[in-house]
Amino acid sequence: MAIVLRVNELAEADKIVEPLALPLADPLGKSIETKYFNSFSSADERHDVGFWETDTGRSRWEFEDGGEVIYVLGGAMTVERDGEEPVSVKAGDLVVFDKGWKGYWDVTEHLSKVYVMYS
Repeated sequence: MAIVLRVNELAEADKIVEPLALPLADPLGKSIETKYFNSFSSADERHDVGFWETDTGRSRWEFEDGGEVIYVLGGAMTVERDGEEPVSVKAGDLVVFDKGWKGYWDVTEHLSKVYVMYS
């Protein structure tokens, strides 16, 4: 059996609402609200897959214990890995944050994404 997540059919009541916080990321300057729905977690807790959205704001991310692959459904942001130039990310982009990635996300338009987190 396949696990199917119909993102456009997710009810608001099914999403978990919480502020962006460590250990995931450190919001800079203001509280940033997020909503997510985790559709799959592996038995060994090495993989999580789901839907996530966030309000605008700047935050610091450090992928020390694993990485993340995202597919941006809507919105826009700029990501800047430490020591590198900023990269614009928008709807339709597939982005990989490999294990060890450290830097900043500056979400400029309400962002929604599908994620795969791995360790």
